[in-house]
Amino acid sequence: MTARAAVLDAARSARLAELPLPEPGAGEVRVRLEGCGVCGSDLPVWEGRPWFGYPREPGSPGHEGWGRVEAVGPGVEAPAVGARVAGLTYHAYADREVAAADVLVPLPAELEGRPFPGEALGCAVNVFRRSGIRAGQTVAVVGVGFLGAIVVQLAVREGARVLGISRRPAARDAARRMGAAQVFPLDDPPEPESCDVVVEAGGRQATLDAASRLVRVRGRLVVAGFHQDGPRQVDLQSWNWRGIDVINAHERDPERYLDGMRTAARWVAEGRLDPDPLYTHRFPLESLSEALDTASRRPDGFMKALVIA
Repeated sequence: MTARAAVLDAARSARLAELPLPEPGAGEVRVRLEGCGVCGSDLPVWEGRPWFGYPREPGSPGHEGWGRVEAVGPGVEAPAVGARVAGLTYHAYADREVAAADVLVPLPAELEGRPFPGEALGCAVNVFRRSGIRAGQTVAVVGVGFLGAIVVQLAVREGARVLGISRRPAARDAARRMGAAQVFPLDDPPEPESCDVVVEAGGRQATLDAASRLVRVRGRLVVAGFHQDGPRQVDLQSWNWRGIDVINAHERDPERYLDGMRTAARWVAEGRLDPDPLYTHRFPLESLSEALDTASRRPDGFMKALVIA
């Protein structure tokens, strides 16, 4: 019996490899993957930024996988064979993956048959919790991709008045569907210093600049975008004068990641969070190249791509 995994041999080049079926060791389980979300942070390795080497390990950089436990190694009591799980893993562009049992999150029965890119949903939940959004506040989300759209939805359901700001018309439409009271193009934003909380979710200098200008005196700027392409400049005089709080909402503690996933699973099961309308594009594992290229191009209507194993 064998397993299949995608291998990135070079920039913009992925192939499907057939590998020996991996066996779980002590404390590990083997997951029969159902699918994996395509994350924006995967795109630099796909596009060939100079700091990456090739070929990548099989299944890398997929890290938003979910599936069902197929086999367990010595000493594993939970999750059991047959349990549906998501987890903190990094080789999920594959149909099987071996992972430590303690980095997996069991999924509630209410999620049976529904995709669950756990890392992405857990990240969005953690950003929302770090933002401290409360009912009655005016909240702007600048950069409405998948992460931003989830934050819009959660903030609306918390009772905030939410403004969605994005350069893409399709993203603004998604913000409306998530409940935003108003939407704005990135180059025509709301009045400066008009928001209690501003979540920057674009990961670019332009979205950081736009978000910075919107925070009112003693307001809060939440940096949730993944700024992975070098230094940024900020108007520190303006930040200083307004006395704003600046929160870097990225987590690096694995337990915080896992707690975010557990909370996301519970919220989706309870109906507090509904990400399903944001899964706009689906591709089979053998079409990973097309999936990554689509996520890079963001065609009209694109929000989130899933690779189905």
